[in-house]
Amino acid sequence: MSDPIKDASESGWIAEHRAKYLADPKAGHLWDSTFAGGPGPLPTLLLTTRGAKSGQESVMPLLYGKVDGGYAIIASKGGAPKHPGWYHNLMKQGTVKVQVAEDVFEARTRIAAGDERARIWKQMAEMYPPFADYQAKTDREIPVVVLERA
Repeated sequence: MSDPIKDASESGWIAEHRAKYLADPKAGHLWDSTFAGGPGPLPTLLLTTRGAKSGQESVMPLLYGKVDGGYAIIASKGGAPKHPGWYHNLMKQGTVKVQVAEDVFEARTRIAAGDERARIWKQMAEMYPPFADYQAKTDREIPVVVLERA
């Protein structure tokens, strides 16, 4: 069986979800995670970054969890050996654009570490158990990114 996260560009489910979210934020806010091993509908946000090299805007739908001061996202890339492109881009930016359902805002980003990372990682892996599988597949520590309203 193929890995739906690894095959995202081939299947087009990311583009499909992004288009649905942009057309109807209320409907697009929840993503049915069952095909990827998740428990069912889970909340997603849209993260807009600008390519560090290309300068092109990129909009990525991502699972999120509410945390003190904002939202948390996971730079898992399905457990791939390298971080996702959006992660590299946000590391070069002061702020990013975030959309949670119909709420669009600028956010500062920071990488959670230590006890905070452990707490958020546990929260996110309980929400979406495949995150733990992704961490087991890779040697890199998967970043936990906190988005705080600017």
